[in-house]
Amino acid sequence: MNRELSWENQSFQGEFILLGVADRPRLEKLLFALVLFCYLMVLLGNTTIIVVSRLDPGLHTPMYFFLSNLSLVDICFTTSIGPRMLVTFWRKSKTITYGGCVAELFLALALGATECTLLTVMAYDRYAAVCHPLHYTIIMSHVLCFAMAAVCWISGFGLSLVHTVMIVKLPLCGRNQIDHFFCELPAFVKVACGDTTFDEKMIYSSAVVYLLIPASLIMVSYGYIAAAVMRIRSAEGRKKAFNTCSSHLMVVWLFFGSAIFSYLLPRSTSSPDEVKLSSLFYTFVNTMLNPLIYTLRNKEVHKALRRLLKKT
Repeated sequence: MNRELSWENQSFQGEFILLGVADRPRLEKLLFALVLFCYLMVLLGNTTIIVVSRLDPGLHTPMYFFLSNLSLVDICFTTSIGPRMLVTFWRKSKTITYGGCVAELFLALALGATECTLLTVMAYDRYAAVCHPLHYTIIMSHVLCFAMAAVCWISGFGLSLVHTVMIVKLPLCGRNQIDHFFCELPAFVKVACGDTTFDEKMIYSSAVVYLLIPASLIMVSYGYIAAAVMRIRSAEGRKKAFNTCSSHLMVVWLFFGSAIFSYLLPRSTSSPDEVKLSSLFYTFVNTMLNPLIYTLRNKEVHKALRRLLKKT
């Protein structure tokens, strides 16, 4: 009995085993191909947006400034998880060090939270552009744009720092199997021993603040945008406004929908595999689709690409 208590009080500092789908080798190989394809497309698509937005003077607007920030977040987000995950898919040993797991958790949470706030800021930008076109340049000044982007980054990393400090203090008692593809916060808390009620409540509260509230604000913004678009007399103007805003709304639904499924829905209503696949969706599939959704339906980006290609 004393030995058990002594072991329970020891803080685990070794390696974790990421279970993923290691018991299904065929599915693991399929997921390897999917993650590799998505990761390469994320790098290509988002790098293209950053370069084009930077080099073409016609895209030096608040919308493309925030879109470039979103692209940078997506590149960093997938890179913080993807390369290690791809290597692990092919290794027999699915281990990750304690320090590596904590670092992965910190970066993934920080960049995911930053993306939540950036998407909200982008919705406000579209609201200002559509509902207040005459005052748009005054409302969305360079100073305000930089300040809003800075708040997104700082708040995301601040939230992650708080949670990372909390989970580092949790006793792990030698448990080292994480039922996930990567070190995600809810999965990490599950391996802790003792009472984790406070930590779980903090995770839930943070998810409400960074997922439900931003999603609600975005919906309100688009309610005003829809009303403003209907008042546009020109059919061409309505179409242009609808195409621009529908792209952002599509990104929002894909990202927030899968993230809410992973963080807010009761675990009793979903299987572990569903949660893991949902996490893969918002970390890889959604970040791959972001540049495609924005560029395929955006004539300004098409024209900018053609101009840059002609120069080269």
